[in-house]
Amino acid sequence: MKARLSTDGGARGNPGPAAYGYVLEAEDGTVLDARGQTIGTATNNVAEYSGLVAGLTSAVELGLDELEVVSDSELMVRQMTGVYRVKNEGLRQLNLEATALARKIDRVRYRAVRREQNELADRLVNEALDAAAGR
Repeated sequence: MKARLSTDGGARGNPGPAAYGYVLEAEDGTVLDARGQTIGTATNNVAEYSGLVAGLTSAVELGLDELEVVSDSELMVRQMTGVYRVKNEGLRQLNLEATALARKIDRVRYRAVRREQNELADRLVNEALDAAAGR
């Protein structure tokens, strides 16, 4: 089954209270899974990778065989496609974890988009952060 995984992560402060969000959609737009979750204090990049790992985990559990990953984190997309090396030790483990999960799916493509094109995943991040802050 083909699907799209939209991921996002954010921190209020860098580092600061952080959360990730992801939306996993079938080709016809049916939402297969969606989640927003806080991860404590972290950097934006750690939050972005945490969303990717969580979304890939869900895709593997659902037995998906083809996945397009969409993210507004150009850094993460370029690291996952091998354009950039992962120099930050804190991101290296998350990158390895995401790579191992992606290998369990027959075909994974990564695409960087503008934040406006990643609206639902972004909203899940902000809802999780707002709920944790008691807003």
